[in-house]
Amino acid sequence: MATVAQWIQGARPRTWTNAIAPVIAGTGAAAALGAAVWWKALLALVVAVALIIGVNYANDYSDGIRGTDDERAGPLRLVGSRLATPRSVRAAAVASLAVGALAGVALALVSNPWLIAVGAVCLAGAWFYTGGSKPYGYSGFGEIAVFVFFGLVAVLGTQYTQALRVDVVGLAAALVMGLLSSAVLVANNLRDIPTDTTSGKITLAVRLGDVRTRRFYVALLVLAAAITVALAWVTPWALLGLLAAALAVRAARPVASGRTGAALIPVLRDTGLTMLVWAIAVALALALG
Repeated sequence: MATVAQWIQGARPRTWTNAIAPVIAGTGAAAALGAAVWWKALLALVVAVALIIGVNYANDYSDGIRGTDDERAGPLRLVGSRLATPRSVRAAAVASLAVGALAGVALALVSNPWLIAVGAVCLAGAWFYTGGSKPYGYSGFGEIAVFVFFGLVAVLGTQYTQALRVDVVGLAAALVMGLLSSAVLVANNLRDIPTDTTSGKITLAVRLGDVRTRRFYVALLVLAAAITVALAWVTPWALLGLLAAALAVRAARPVASGRTGAALIPVLRDTGLTMLVWAIAVALALALG
């Protein structure tokens, strides 16, 4: 029987920055238009966090019943470690996704009802990442999905629900969040190349191989920095996002130095922190500017 602490660990708190940072960035972009609405931002945050917890439990369930998590170098998995039954983890996933859906419907109804359709696509993307007979996460499309859902949709959706429009500042923030969020997944899949290869989980990292995956990870960070600099042409305040550069360098060091296995786990934390610091710095700059 899993403890409360193990259930929390199974929800993968280190990945929650992938949900929190885009909402902060999107709210900052709305503030730049003079249209930030705090309670809508909180609703968007509930949606994002509930969805990522649901994704994590769904991933735990689907990978667990397939045997993908039987041997792994990463953090705790509830089903793979036999600490919780597949049924209970699936129920946790469904409950989390339901909370996100309810908050999303509420946010759509006070903004624009057509957003409900976007939410439905997000829910499908969350479940079929590793669920179903042909999960797209097993075919190398996980990074694209993360870029779209935790970058473009999360940031622009947050900005739109508050300002009822999006602009180039929101788009730039969405691109940066998407790139950094994808980098988190790349680091995770880089660590799991040996076990994923054995289990038949063909992630993008498995397709690229170890060396090219490391180069891809660094390229994502560099591109995010380049977009930050480019955004300065629209608003010089965006350069405050470069305050996250030190964290990005710390995150990239184990990847660039060729570390493997558990030594790559801190990369997920540091990449997530890079996202969070960038989002807070840029959002505050946009709001104050």
